[in-house]
Amino acid sequence: MNPPALNLHDIHAPPPPEFWPPAPGWWIAALLLLALAALLTTRLYRYYRRLQRKRMILAELERLEHNPEKRSAAERVTGISMLLRRVALAKYNRRRVAPLTGRDWLQFLDSTGGAGRFSQGAGRVLETGPYQPKVEETEISGLLALARDWLKINTGKTHEH
Repeated sequence: MNPPALNLHDIHAPPPPEFWPPAPGWWIAALLLLALAALLTTRLYRYYRRLQRKRMILAELERLEHNPEKRSAAERVTGISMLLRRVALAKYNRRRVAPLTGRDWLQFLDSTGGAGRFSQGAGRVLETGPYQPKVEETEISGLLALARDWLKINTGKTHEH
């Protein structure tokens, strides 16, 4: 007896998957990549803006330092004080900073990066310097160095608003 004839065909592979539309996993991966790129771009932009602000502030301090013949000593001390106050108002709570004067202002500067050098060191000239007819150049150069250190510390991220 002969077996019955089988009508068999060759095995055919399925067609390759199509390129479009991608599987759901690829959509999720693309969205995650897009969100990560947006977050990275935002952070880089903020960092760049903070760096630009810091450069502008330090450049203004340099102008106060390198043009002594154009300004009196009192005007230079006043300019440094105004620069410090503008940065403090931008970074810290305005209601806390705006009313500060004299010793309170120097103590605030000490507590936010001055390490006692405003009320006990070169920064004391801020209290009386704008009102004195003559301020020694050594006092101003000490104040400039102290202001530069304080500005470098305080031109980063904001603390309180």
